[in-house]
Amino acid sequence: MSSVRSAKTIASVTVLTMLLAACNRAPPPAPAASAPPVSAPAQAPAPAPASTVLTDVAESDPRYVVGISYPPQANRYPGLAKALGDYAGAARAGLMQAVEGLGSEKPPAPYELSLAFEMVAETPEVVSVAADGGRYTGGAHGEPLVARFTWLPRHEAMLTTQAMLPSPEGLQAVSSYVREQLHTSLSLRADGEDMAPEERARMLQSGTSMIDAGTGPEAANFSQFQPVMNADGKIAAVRFVFPPYQVGSYADGTQTVDVPAQVLGPYLAPAYADLFLR
Repeated sequence: MSSVRSAKTIASVTVLTMLLAACNRAPPPAPAASAPPVSAPAQAPAPAPASTVLTDVAESDPRYVVGISYPPQANRYPGLAKALGDYAGAARAGLMQAVEGLGSEKPPAPYELSLAFEMVAETPEVVSVAADGGRYTGGAHGEPLVARFTWLPRHEAMLTTQAMLPSPEGLQAVSSYVREQLHTSLSLRADGEDMAPEERARMLQSGTSMIDAGTGPEAANFSQFQPVMNADGKIAAVRFVFPPYQVGSYADGTQTVDVPAQVLGPYLAPAYADLFLR
């Protein structure tokens, strides 16, 4: 039995030695031609998201009326078209929420959404759209809808106040300039009214307070603007737009102030400075 175990041990060692020697030898050369490896079937690419196509809306019901119009050119710029569509969609959703709140009742006057988008600038560098309208859901008067969109085709992005004027100093410069212009306009309106001195003083005090509150050096106060282009396609000024209640009463309507490019120049973000008149 001992000799059998010894023979088995010697055989095992011999086989192990042969295997180790085989492992240490260089691998044999690959065949000259071999079948290509089998790969998993390629997955079909995910479909691109559908682009927004803006079409005018005219819709009526005994309880509400909707009218929305777009400039056809806006569809040339998918990012801009989506922003316009999103804004109109949110305005319509607000109207329909109010309509749903009526239940089966019919309002004395139909609720209404009226919104018009207008192309105010279109160059290879700058495209701007103005949105003006209102939403009526009862009460003495409707809610003004005022918005501005400035699209930069080569950047494929919307120009915002934060991007255009990134520093607090820039916002302060705009705030100071706009306040001065609005104060002057208020004073001229007061001078044109036939009122007693005390009434004029109250008008000036109330108007000044609203202007100062609505033009503090914060980006949110200057979020609505449109470029004023010159003949060479440069931005000569930025027209900041203030809806009713921001810097005046509802009766004062939407107010605007043009801030020249020279005032903005020192504070413009370098990425956008070339868009402006120097």
